[in-house]
Amino acid sequence: MSNRQIISALLFLLTLVPTTTGAQCKQKNTAFKSGEYLSYNLYFNWKMVWVKAGTASYGTIQSTRNGHPAYRASLSVTSNKKADNMFILRDTITSYTTLELEPLYYRKAARENKRYTVDEVFYSYAHNKTNLRLHRQNNNGTHTWQNKTSNSCVSDMLNILLRLRSYDFSSWVKDQTIELPIATGKALSTARVAYKGMTTVKADNGQKYKCLILSYIENKDGRYKETVRFYVTNDIRHIPVRIDFFLRFGSAKAYLTSMKGVK
Repeated sequence: MSNRQIISALLFLLTLVPTTTGAQCKQKNTAFKSGEYLSYNLYFNWKMVWVKAGTASYGTIQSTRNGHPAYRASLSVTSNKKADNMFILRDTITSYTTLELEPLYYRKAARENKRYTVDEVFYSYAHNKTNLRLHRQNNNGTHTWQNKTSNSCVSDMLNILLRLRSYDFSSWVKDQTIELPIATGKALSTARVAYKGMTTVKADNGQKYKCLILSYIENKDGRYKETVRFYVTNDIRHIPVRIDFFLRFGSAKAYLTSMKGVK
């Protein structure tokens, strides 16, 4: 997992939703309401020592998109001065969905060290298909555009966060896995989410939470590898309490510090 995926991972809160056919992407929201705000501490494992690396914040409000009611979700991740000596991270992700959680628009602006990229995904729906317009602003300033069409419901990392949180895990058994089509500004690919059981997690707010463990597995050149592990509350809200990242340079963790406006 590259460092630029940290934000995507944080944003990728949990919500497991099975892939649907015919691009039927509507889903009932049972997990959150407008005005929810979550904050996290980030830690990097540096030379066998865990050091605080920065903060992350995530929020969802009801807004509009092209004149229609929509949810706007946003995630920002910022490394602190100590972490900047190892790796500079300034990422902002924004996603618009309908009130029935159909994805409408996705944007990720990522500054990682000297590298800066922007990804965008524009969604439209016609004839039971999902139509995608993918845009990538490369580090050298050039732009690439692609058109993709899928018969299935396609998500981005933030939209997955919203959708998966409303999934019912009560019938899942350990190691049960689903596949999810995922869009970025660069490509349309497939990821897997696997249920790994339950545990108790102590967050940075001093509270302990009974959590479901969900593993996010990426397809890299035809090979699947776990890149993120999520610990979400075992209730109808599925709030991410802890997130583990498996990085090329080591590992990182995010712990919940506060939450407000939760359902």
